[in-house]
Amino acid sequence: MASIIATSIDLTKIPKDKIIEGKKGKYLPITITLNDDVDQFGNNGPVVVQQSKEEREAKTEKVYLGNVKVVWTNGENVAAAPRDGGPAPAQPAAAAAPVDDLPF
Repeated sequence: MASIIATSIDLTKIPKDKIIEGKKGKYLPITITLNDDVDQFGNNGPVVVQQSKEEREAKTEKVYLGNVKVVWTNGENVAAAPRDGGPAPAQPAAAAAPVDDLPF
């Protein structure tokens, strides 16, 4: 299952209290969602700051950072988003059922 996913995030929306100091640098835990269908802009899903269990249970509003777009896939996991001004990419063909031509 291979894909290339492109994204960009709005750095001004990163909450400073969510940045984690690690041994090799500073990190921001994020969540990327890949939806089954693309939206009206050709995006496959959002990028948000990861929430704790407590934040999810309290229904805290998510910090939206940007969108993701699948720009290439081998066809085994998700479909690629259409290119700007171009036709939608072909959906992967369903695997054909094996032909059972054995005499027993």
